[in-house]
Amino acid sequence: MPPQDSVRRRLLDEAARVLADEGPAALSARRLVRAVGASTMAVYTHFGSMPALVREVIREGFERFMARTDLVRPTDDPVADLYAICRVYQEFARAEPNVYAVMFGGSQLAGFELADEDREMGTSMLRVPHGVIRRCTAAGRFRDGDVSLRAWQLWCQMHGLAQLERAGYFTGRRTPDETLLALVRGFAIGQGDSVEAASASAPASTSAAPASAPVTNLP
Repeated sequence: MPPQDSVRRRLLDEAARVLADEGPAALSARRLVRAVGASTMAVYTHFGSMPALVREVIREGFERFMARTDLVRPTDDPVADLYAICRVYQEFARAEPNVYAVMFGGSQLAGFELADEDREMGTSMLRVPHGVIRRCTAAGRFRDGDVSLRAWQLWCQMHGLAQLERAGYFTGRRTPDETLLALVRGFAIGQGDSVEAASASAPASTSAAPASAPVTNLP
């Protein structure tokens, strides 16, 4: 029989895989333990319940997102860095759409609802754009203002774009990548950057963002 820490890790990995590949409706304790070669009690021994296991998947999702943002190294152009961070956000939502949906309460699993602590994990993501926006202000690219509110504004735009793409609304000649560049450019100009500077900081193509971070298993 595999070691208990190995069973726990494999249950998390399998739950994340099922969520990413098939969505929350496909997730069940019986399916998970069958895949990892354990008894049904393993889910309850390690997590207490299926909702608690999903909560761990959410935590892993935020950790994976933060690992991707860590690949964006600061440059001497903070607005260019802001483009890169926003691109990473969209890449994550595309790479793990169902995990992303569960992270933000957009998918339903019987007996599971986001708690305040789950939402706190989500809002902790704001420290990434918050830091870059502060650098944009310090560099004189953005006018002085409420950095926290600006980060919330940008997050709402990024989440809306991710949701619309996931729902399949980009069926015309406008693409998600084109829209992303326009959103960030418009945001920068609205915060005080010049049209010329915001345009010059935009990546030459939407593939300019860093590669995805490797997945790190939870202990």
